[in-house]
Amino acid sequence: MTSLAELRDEYEFLDADDRYRLLIDLGRALEPMPEPLKTDATLVRGCSAAVWVYPTRSENGTLHFLADSNAAITKGIIALILLTVQDRGPAEILATDIEAALAPFDLRNQLSSNRTQGIPNMIALIRETATRYA
Repeated sequence: MTSLAELRDEYEFLDADDRYRLLIDLGRALEPMPEPLKTDATLVRGCSAAVWVYPTRSENGTLHFLADSNAAITKGIIALILLTVQDRGPAEILATDIEAALAPFDLRNQLSSNRTQGIPNMIALIRETATRYA
């Protein structure tokens, strides 16, 4: 995956349709999440589409998240969120202002409210996970 900064630079020069395509491509690039991990326990509540997030912890203590969604744009949104926290330690994740990192993408104005309503819940789940491991 590209870095968040590289993605932001590309995103700002795209029109609305190309921004959708970029999010869809970002979602397609996510590491596959095995079907058995898509359970009620890994389901993010409050999203209009189904979103699953499953954390793993490496030997060095960093957190790696597997994620998937049944909607292409939503899958791209969770992929974008994961770019801000993937493979970082719990303390670093908790210190990251995820909302500020996503602000330049202006998702609330670029996408429908249905598409963005679950973003706070996705972020909250990642923070709760980091808190458990911190």
